[in-house]
Amino acid sequence: MRKYEISTIGDFHLNHNEDSFSVNEISDSKLMISVMDGCSMGKESHFASTLISKILRKRCKEIGYREFAEKTEKGIKSYLRELIEQLFNDLGRIKNELNLETEEVLSTLILSILDLEKKEIEIVTIGDGVICCNGILHEYEQGDKPDYLGYHLNEDFKAWFEKQKQRLSFKDVKDISLSTDGIFTFKNFDDKEYEFISDQQIIEFLLIDDKWQENEMMLKKKILEIENKNGLRPSDDLTIVRVKVEE
Repeated sequence: MRKYEISTIGDFHLNHNEDSFSVNEISDSKLMISVMDGCSMGKESHFASTLISKILRKRCKEIGYREFAEKTEKGIKSYLRELIEQLFNDLGRIKNELNLETEEVLSTLILSILDLEKKEIEIVTIGDGVICCNGILHEYEQGDKPDYLGYHLNEDFKAWFEKQKQRLSFKDVKDISLSTDGIFTFKNFDDKEYEFISDQQIIEFLLIDDKWQENEMMLKKKILEIENKNGLRPSDDLTIVRVKVEE
């Protein structure tokens, strides 16, 4: 397995990168991958995305310890549902304990569980973002009004979860990427002339192209090439996690 990650602040944001991500092992063969994008219209929106990443990291470790102690292992659909339920409950509890407003816990979430042995993945998207599996792109766009998890923390989890339709399942996974919607926001930053690259070519370069795949800094190098060669930088925060599964 090769893993590549990048999270960078957009040109339109001055103080904080409102994105976050979390990549954690549940077992030797199960990997949790997630990306989050805090609501720019919320309060201290970097807090919500970071909080979610910390909760997911904690819960993955706990599940891993439990499975090791009990010598049991579940399927990836079960892990995905368990993690989302734990996040749902933890986020609601923390919101109440800290007396947070709803606007302080708003973040999109793409959460996935990857089985490295079976090469299968289960993904749920809460809000918007981009998923690319084996060169095929899947975009979720909610018209700048994502249906954030934070809106539903007072609801019954089972009823809420059954309504989630932004679900994907893939088999024979060779190359998987999760990205926040900052990938659509590359813009010129200095009005000079550079070599042209289209929005679609940028997405394919970052999520599909294999240039520099031997380098763990592949995504950072590609972002720098787009800046230096094409004169473009993301105006919104951008976070990408890309995993290439060994053949």
